[in-house]
Order: sequence, then C-alpha cells, then structure tokens
Amino acid sequence: MGLGGPPRRGAKGNRKSIYSPAAHIFLVFCLSATLRELAFTEIREIVPDTLNVFSPDDTASSVLGVLTEAGLYEAAVAMGDSVGIITVRDMLDVDQPSQTKIEGIWRGTVSVSPDGAVLDAAEALVRNNIRATPITERGRVVGMVSQVDIVNAMCRVPELSGYAAKELIRSPVWSLDIDERVSHARRLMLERGISHIPIVEHGKLVGVVTAKDIVHTFITPASKTTTGERVGRRTSRFPGRVMGIMDPHPLSVRQDASVLEVACSMRDQGKGVCFMVGERGKIRGVLTPRELMAPLLRLRAVKELPVYIMGLSDEDFFERGVAEEKVRRVARRGMRFRPDITEVSVNIKTSQTRGNRTRYELTGRALTPDGQINAKAGGWDLLRAFDELCDTLDKAIRRTKPEPPGRTRRRRSRR
Repeated sequence: MGLGGPPRRGAKGNRKSIYSPAAHIFLVFCLSATLRELAFTEIREIVPDTLNVFSPDDTASSVLGVLTEAGLYEAAVAMGDSVGIITVRDMLDVDQPSQTKIEGIWRGTVSVSPDGAVLDAAEALVRNNIRATPITERGRVVGMVSQVDIVNAMCRVPELSGYAAKELIRSPVWSLDIDERVSHARRLMLERGISHIPIVEHGKLVGVVTAKDIVHTFITPASKTTTGERVGRRTSRFPGRVMGIMDPHPLSVRQDASVLEVACSMRDQGKGVCFMVGERGKIRGVLTPRELMAPLLRLRAVKELPVYIMGLSDEDFFERGVAEEKVRRVARRGMRFRPDITEVSVNIKTSQTRGNRTRYELTGRALTPDGQINAKAGGWDLLRAFDELCDTLDKAIRRTKPEPPGRTRRRRSRR
C-alpha cells in the first residue's frame, strides 16, 4: 500500500500525496470474508494511499485548500514526537483562516502501527472519540486510518447482512427546520460536537447540512482564491438559510436495513451519515461510521485465546509470567492470519544439565480445526529460547494463512 513511502511536499510546505483509486481496488485482494478475519487484518491493508501531514505552523487556509483538493475530511498533524489530527469541522470557528495557524486548532491523539490489527484501530478511534488517527512507524507518520476506512472494509464482510442496523442507531437526533439559518446550524455543531444535522420539513427528512458544507461555502481555501482576493477570506457572518446549502439527497434507510446495506450505501454514495426513517420520512435515528463499527468492537469481548505453558516448575514463577506474555503476543498476531486458531501451547523439556545450568528444549503448537502448526527451539537460556520459539512459531503461522477462494494474493511493495 505504500505506507512506508515518504509523503510529498506541496507548494506551500504541506506534505501530501494524492488519492489513488487503485488503493481501494487493491482492497479486494487483501480482505477475507468474515468479520473476525477483518478484525485481525493488518491496518495497512485497509487504508488508501492518501497522506497529508501538516505542521502546527501551517495556516488553516492552506490545510483547507489541500483537504478540498483531495476531497478529504481530516489530515494528520505532526510536531516532534507529538501527532494528532485536524478536521474540517475544526475550521468552523476560525475567523481569519489565512492568518490563523493550526497550532491552536489541531488535537493531539494516539497513533497506531501499520501492522496493528483493524480491531485495535477501531478501539482507539472509539475510545478517544476521534474520526481518524495517524499511523506511525519508527517515529514517523506514514498514513492515516479513519472510521470511514474501517466501514469501507466492512463492505467486504457478507455476514453483516445478518446484523440489523436498527440495533445500532443513535437516538434522539438533533435536527433543524428547512427555514433555519446557517448560523444556527453552525452554532449547534460547535456546541454539540457534531458534523451532520438532518433538515426536516413538516417533520419529514428533506436534506442534511454538514460541517463540510458550511466551511466550504463560507471559507475560501488557499487553492480557490483568485488575483485580488485575500487568501482564506471568510464572510463576516453566515448568512442565508440551511435550505440554500443543504444536500437535498440525504442517505436514508428503512428500519429493516442491515449493517452491510448501510455500510455499502455510505461507501458507494460517498456519504458520512445515514438516517433511519419510519413512516412519512420521520427520523428514527442516525448511523455514522462510529455506530457501524459496533459489531467489530464486540469481538474484543470474546474470551482471550487459551495459552498453555507446560514443563515449568513452581519456582520458575518469574519466567512463567514473562514466557506466557511472549506467547500471548504471538497468539494475538497469529489471529490476524489464522483466526481459526483455538489454542497455543508450549511444552518445555530439560534434555541435559551442565553444572548448575539446564538446557531447554521447547516445542510450540498452535491448534486449528484442520491440524496444528508446530515450531521448535532450544538453548541454555530459557527466555532466549522462548524468543527463538516465538519468532519461529510466528513465521510458521503466517506461512499457513489461507488464500480467499478464487483469489491470488498479490505482493505489496514496500518502499
């Protein structure tokens, strides 16, 4: 996916690379068919080759210009060892975008590793209440993963057709009448921390106004100015009514819709929100990528994979604790490649002694419904032998990853 490649530097110092449709086409070859397989897929496999990294010294106008050009909602910000994000909604309260640095706007966040699991990314996004988070490797931002990326990947999981979307809706929903003013919508977004407001007429859903609609209508990004204009000029007020800027074709579904139907509709129509409606178009609830990730997040509630260490005496208390943690890390990584693993065990035997030293022979096994994956290691130092065994077992599990039917796994270049 090119996550390791250096980001390009734009004309105004913004480092970026432009979205490539091939990134989403490649998705087809990377994802498996079950929700559990998606949960343990590496993050790098679901994110597009799109990277925008800004400095706190960049202006709001230049950031908005890049986001507008790339059709994105958020970008990464990096300052030394600190990383975070800036979104279009963060621009709602900016008065002079060409003169305002984003140092007071961006938010520091956690980051994730490109070889982390999709489930780990989903948990980080929900736990920190953020739309996206930077992907870092060796102290450098190499990508971004968002709630939208995860929901797009969920479109490749047929079993989600059996999940009812009505069980995930958020309700009640803040809405505005079609005659309300844009300034009221903006204030509501700032006060409630929301990015989408449904517009109703006589109680019926007729449109949606987003933070993106307001910002792109009333703030001029750097890339859209013409000679004589003041870069990033913003009108002194937010005149007009919401009907003038709303999207008159909001995404809506009936109460019998599945999670898969909603996820695919949001992806295909490029919508960031879906409204569930009842009779006469009355809004019953709202679905955003955050709500749609719930089935994925529930997988963490499943009991952790059993790990057994056999052959250590009661006196080896410290070694047992360290060894078990090493094996559990291998088990967690292995679940990304073989989610059908049912348990992992290690058997330890002492083959000979030399003075006060003992030589250890270790055999590791990962059990699956169709057999077992074996690895061996040995040595005079128990923990070093465990390191060797874990590395060997990890590689053995990776080699047995099954290919999706009818697909050929393509090698991904690493730059």
